[in-house]
Amino acid sequence: MTPALPVEPAAAVHPHAVHPAVDGEPFGVYIHIPFCRRRCDYCAFATWDDRAHLLAHYVAGVRREIDLAVASGLAPAASVFFGGGTPSLLSATQVATLLGGLPLVPGAEVTLECNPETIGPRELCGYRTAGVTRISLGAQSLIDHVLAALGRTHDARTVTRAATAVAESGFDSWSLDLIYGTVGESLDDWRRSLATALDLAPPHVSAYGLTVEAGTPLAHDPARHPDDDDQADKYLAAEQALMAAGLASYEISNWARPGHESRHNRCYWSQGDYRGFGCAAHSHQGGRRWWNVRTPERYLALLEDGASVVAAGEHLDAGLRRLEGLQLALRTAAGVPLGSLDDDGLEGLVERRQDRQVLTVAGRLLANEVALRLR
Repeated sequence: MTPALPVEPAAAVHPHAVHPAVDGEPFGVYIHIPFCRRRCDYCAFATWDDRAHLLAHYVAGVRREIDLAVASGLAPAASVFFGGGTPSLLSATQVATLLGGLPLVPGAEVTLECNPETIGPRELCGYRTAGVTRISLGAQSLIDHVLAALGRTHDARTVTRAATAVAESGFDSWSLDLIYGTVGESLDDWRRSLATALDLAPPHVSAYGLTVEAGTPLAHDPARHPDDDDQADKYLAAEQALMAAGLASYEISNWARPGHESRHNRCYWSQGDYRGFGCAAHSHQGGRRWWNVRTPERYLALLEDGASVVAAGEHLDAGLRRLEGLQLALRTAAGVPLGSLDDDGLEGLVERRQDRQVLTVAGRLLANEVALRLR
């Protein structure tokens, strides 16, 4: 998250000032695992590929942060998301250690992001026993030369093996995550990637256009930057293939069969409250946002000193919070309340559905421009 207002001093937000969520509103927990075996050229997340020796110490630190929050009244979570990095570098015992400290509502959704090369039937069985209910499988592509261009360490056969193992391991829901727009990926490559992915029968697919993030190796190599028109063609191909397979778009980059939508992401999109644990993790509580220090070493040192791990925070006034809420809602299939957009000049981009204004498929391609018309 990029702060939208001037950052306040860290002392203005205490990490353990956590209050229960309002009854009936979703509350989520995000746990950041900042370790990878290899960092991808396009990745700007807080993750490192040279600090695996910190993993056990880090898990103990995150459990300590969780315990402190629980002691201060952490609300029961309706969803938990292990993100990274590569959360599937955690053992099932380590996942259980972290989940064991959290209060959860009955039937809570617990998602673990996994890289295909790190999981098999044994690991997946362990994660299920630990309490994971949903797997987010970072396939990115099912075309080998595209995976190589992205700097991934797996091939398409590994994705197929991993997805088959997930499907056979008894998870109620799982997602296959894809990236389109890599230089060297033809439209036919993308269509074959989609077709191969759909042969695996995932109940949820996330498909994201490759983005250039400042400071990454990709950003420093203009010849590898994606083309907007190419990405638009690939988005339309994804919409056609996924809808034909029975997966409906419920957010610009997410499609699912009924009942398999990500509850955790819906918490974000509805401006729900959530608490982040681990280095660089973000939290939101009633219009207040804060985020932890970025590096695992700094995070662990602060915990050992009994100090706050919060780096900074901000408060959103009512007007900005409403605008952000509309910007998030516009990306979803629910759209925004009627009258939130000035319709002039938006023909073909927005349609009326009862008392809502919803992006058309063409509108999704220009969502950022349409959002500028929000009132």
